[in-house]
Amino acid sequence: MSTTDLLASLQNSFIGRDTEYPTVDGKRGPRIYLDSAASTLMMGPAYDVGHEFLEHYASTHSDLHYAARGASHAFEWAHDKVLEFVGADPANYCCFFAGSGATAGFNRMAASLARARPGRDVVLVSEMEHHSNDLPHRHHNAEVVHIPCEGEFERYGGLDMESLRATFDQYGERVNYIAVTGASNVSGAITPLAEVAALAHAVGAYLIVDASQMIAHAPADMDAADVDVLVFSGHKIYAPGSPGAVIAKKSVLGEIKPAELGGGMVDDVYIAEYMPTATLPDREEAGTPNIVGAITLGAVLDLLTRVGMDKVREKEIALIDYAWKELSAIDGVTLYGPDPAEVARTGTLTFNIRGFDHGLTAAALNDYHNIQVRNGCFCAHPYVRELLKKELWEMDIDPDAPNAEGDIERKRGMARASLGLYTTRADLEALVAAVRDLVARRDEIKSQYEPIGSNGYRHRQFSPPAGDIFDPARNLENFLARSA
Repeated sequence: MSTTDLLASLQNSFIGRDTEYPTVDGKRGPRIYLDSAASTLMMGPAYDVGHEFLEHYASTHSDLHYAARGASHAFEWAHDKVLEFVGADPANYCCFFAGSGATAGFNRMAASLARARPGRDVVLVSEMEHHSNDLPHRHHNAEVVHIPCEGEFERYGGLDMESLRATFDQYGERVNYIAVTGASNVSGAITPLAEVAALAHAVGAYLIVDASQMIAHAPADMDAADVDVLVFSGHKIYAPGSPGAVIAKKSVLGEIKPAELGGGMVDDVYIAEYMPTATLPDREEAGTPNIVGAITLGAVLDLLTRVGMDKVREKEIALIDYAWKELSAIDGVTLYGPDPAEVARTGTLTFNIRGFDHGLTAAALNDYHNIQVRNGCFCAHPYVRELLKKELWEMDIDPDAPNAEGDIERKRGMARASLGLYTTRADLEALVAAVRDLVARRDEIKSQYEPIGSNGYRHRQFSPPAGDIFDPARNLENFLARSA
């Protein structure tokens, strides 16, 4: 099969892409899923591989019965697929799985590097970071310095490299590491990792990369960029339910002690002492691993490697350019982050409609057009506030006010449409048409909603309960009825 045919086959394989939901007009149809930056859909072939593995399921770390031997082989294979996908030479890098997403990896590296290098008491973090690549560093280190972005107000985004150079000059060898996103989960702005790595290494600091938003959209090459640690989550790259992946230089791991203790990461244990293993990745994977999740992730990465992430990136750039151009042309719509013609971006588009709170935009797109987007601050509150600062000032709202009331929170956010491998030009054409419809019927649609909670909205006549959408209890009852 050619790579073009394989890509087309994969695009049509995703579970749940055509799930149908009702709309306000009484009709029912397939959803348009534009919430991939939060979680992607499951790639069908990867699900099949994981499901078939369950027929042979057993724990790893043994080869004395068939199933354990197969599980150990498959788990090792998953590690190899991760290293291959991110361009990390296994002679220099190690992959290990941690937790249920990227957050566990950041907490582990922040705590471990703070203990290992106490003389380096400063950590640099960009202002674009998701909380998971910001708060752990604040918690475990004496001083965190946030690096600003370029531009201002709604065009704020893309790491300010001049400011970064000045900060490295100021703190020098006090810097333990710098933590940056590979691509922002708010604006999609891509960070020049090789340049950042060179600046960090010049003062003996490490580079930790949050690749969660980059991993499914652009090629990764840790060797070429000389990245020290890269972390991502499988639920951002078509393997929901998989563990987080941490890829680190063996030289970095050699400086730190095991962060989690338990079975599988020791050579021997006595009442008086225990001896952690020096074998990687075993030393970093205490306990029984999420074998099924790791295998499904490995299957996704294997298939995407065969396609080539350069082809995936090429496809997405055309979609980004189309959506940016069309949404920008709609009167009353504000797009956020740098123009993709000026700063490379992944397929994440955040926007607001004049006169609509972000929660109302998301609710109306869902209820009237079956288009599923995210809204809010996307666990990147400081960055979102910078993007919205001018608008909030014009509404006499302090963007940095703590403990904001609900009416302020309804203004302090945006809607986010985010692309996946399954996103088509037709999906984005539908989004553009839907946004135009909301703008044209602004007063009519606003009159149909009431505010709920701190930033939610609910249609006054149309609100199917969650249990009608999916109810696990009902599914179990149906199973029992069929089995009776």
